[in-house]
Amino acid sequence: MTHPRIMGILNATPDSFYDRGAFFSLEKAIARGLEIAQEGADILDIGGESARPGALPVEEKEELARVIPLIDALAPQLSIPLSIDSHKPAVVAAALEKGAQLINDISGFAHPAMREIAASSQADLCIMHMQKNPQTMQLDPHYPEGVIPHILHFFEERISLLLQAGVKESRLILDPGIGFGKTVTQNLELIRSIDRFKSFGLRILIGASRKSFLQKIFNKPACDLLNASVIVHALSVIKGADIVRVHDVQAHREMCTLYQQILV
Repeated sequence: MTHPRIMGILNATPDSFYDRGAFFSLEKAIARGLEIAQEGADILDIGGESARPGALPVEEKEELARVIPLIDALAPQLSIPLSIDSHKPAVVAAALEKGAQLINDISGFAHPAMREIAASSQADLCIMHMQKNPQTMQLDPHYPEGVIPHILHFFEERISLLLQAGVKESRLILDPGIGFGKTVTQNLELIRSIDRFKSFGLRILIGASRKSFLQKIFNKPACDLLNASVIVHALSVIKGADIVRVHDVQAHREMCTLYQQILV
């Protein structure tokens, strides 16, 4: 068993499903980024476009304005790697120039230009699965062959495309995309099946923090789902997840400390 890593979420958006834009101003976002690192995050994931169900797309110019000054300010102050949460090639390229070291692409590197940028960089790459897009992904998610076979095939395809582009396999991370075009039942099946995704021999990332499937299970708003988030991520780590993407870093750091004391 390995030490699980914590990816702290920093949303530079006015419409995050959880923080509701609390860190949208540059000054507040910088302060929150520093706080996330102090709380014990291993990676800081910065995003300028909400991917919550129904979220509208953000223009490239606006996304650049949200994330590039933030990365520029935080990179010299932090020793942990910065991740850029974007599927836009221009945004990712600019973020890498400013010091980002991980590309977190919700489209799974569907765009050929994203694969070219990935190959020309030394960044780690998170391949996430999403059915359709944020506007439509939760409209009757359906997988005729089953959600696990579908995502296994998706990973095989995207890994192959990135390797063909010249990316080293050791840089890849797989994210089955909890909440991105999945029902409650399908999300739970993904967590139960982490060991099957581990068959690729790559790192697995799980991001279930305060998501709507937990809201549906417990009939609680996102703000009341800290306990559920920590528990589902603890179970994911036990099943083999290497990275958990979270809003609440300090609570998850305590979870990881206990995991190491008890199970490692």
